[in-house]
Amino acid sequence: MRVYLGVTLTELAGAVAQGGFGPPPLAAAAVTPELREWYAEGDLEELEYAATMAAARESLRRLGLDPDAPRRRVVVAADAPDGLVLPDRARGRATVVLQAPIPMDKVAAVHVDDVEAAEVVAAAAKAVDKADAGDEDAEFAVDEAEGRELLWFARQEIADLLRE
Repeated sequence: MRVYLGVTLTELAGAVAQGGFGPPPLAAAAVTPELREWYAEGDLEELEYAATMAAARESLRRLGLDPDAPRRRVVVAADAPDGLVLPDRARGRATVVLQAPIPMDKVAAVHVDDVEAAEVVAAAAKAVDKADAGDEDAEFAVDEAEGRELLWFARQEIADLLRE
């Protein structure tokens, strides 16, 4: 099953150094039955985009916890064994919990904000908790970041991305 991990560039660098993401449990996003039901008219590409955006929001939350991480959202698209991906309905319709580590050879791609997005992403990272609680002004800041497209990097390009 394709899963989407919302992380920071610092966490991505750590995963590269360690050979993968773990230990479990790992929070991620995926195209779950609940997401399919909610997004009834969407094709697979649209559903995957919705899961990617859920992971991008998790990346904002993680940036809020790490003031030293570069202010760029990072979403890692990876493959995980179906039986080890469990839905976490309490945290959202696309949220899952992985019961296994994700080795780097299971990473398909990484989606990352452009460097120029740093100011907008920094504001969104500060506001995301308030936005999650329903604050409309905070949601505006998060929406501004979520309106930016993420860049795509193949697994083979991760080292180059981290050297930037």
